[in-house]
Amino acid sequence: MPAKNPDLHGNAPDESPVALIMIDVINDLEFAGGERLLRHALPMADRLAALKRRAKAAGIPVIYANDNFGRWQSDFSRILERSLQAGTRGRPLAQRLAPDEDDYFVLKPKHSAFFATALHMLLRYLGVHTVILTGLTGNSCVLFTAADAFMRDFHLLVPADCVASIEARDNRRALEHMRTTLHADVRPSRSLAVARLAAGSRLRRRRRGRAAGGRRR
Repeated sequence: MPAKNPDLHGNAPDESPVALIMIDVINDLEFAGGERLLRHALPMADRLAALKRRAKAAGIPVIYANDNFGRWQSDFSRILERSLQAGTRGRPLAQRLAPDEDDYFVLKPKHSAFFATALHMLLRYLGVHTVILTGLTGNSCVLFTAADAFMRDFHLLVPADCVASIEARDNRRALEHMRTTLHADVRPSRSLAVARLAAGSRLRRRRRGRAAGGRRR
C-alpha cells in the first residue's frame, strides 16, 4: 500500500480503527419478497439510524456498500434518487437511512461488499481493523460480506437488531452462523459503546506501534 498523498483529490480524509458498513440499505425493494422484507427493515432502520448517529459522533466513518442492481452505468446518487421516488416500496427505508455528504460508498456487483469493489483498499486507507456490519439481508449480502471480512482478518461486530432478512427465522440462523463460525459479536446495537470502542481500538493501535518501534530499535 503506497503512502497517502494528501494533495490528491479523493483520498480518504478520515482515520479510524472502526468503520460502520451499511449494506444495501438504499434499495427500492421492488422485487419478490420486498414487501415482507420492508416489514422487518423499517424497525431495523430506526435502530440503525440511531447507531449511525452515535458512530459519527465518536468519529467512526460510515460506508454505504450498495448493490448496483445490475445497472452498470448507474452510480450511487442515481440509486438513491430512484429509491426516494414517490410510490417506490423502499422509499421509507431510504428516507430513514439517506447518506450524509461526508459518508463513503462503494457499489458492489454481487453479494459480498468486498467482491470486485474498492472496499478493502478503502478500509486500509482508513486504518480500520474492526467493522460493524449492518443492513440487508442478513442471510445473504451481510453474511457473504462477513465471511469475506473474516478471511481478511477484520474483527466483526454484527449487531443483531441492525440486520434484517425477508424471513426472521433465516435472519436468526445467519446471525448464529456469524457468531459461531466467524466469531462475530452479535449483541444488539444498544450494547455497543461506540465511543469506548473507537477510543480503545486507537489506544491498542498506539501501544502496538510503540512496541513495534521498541523491537526495531
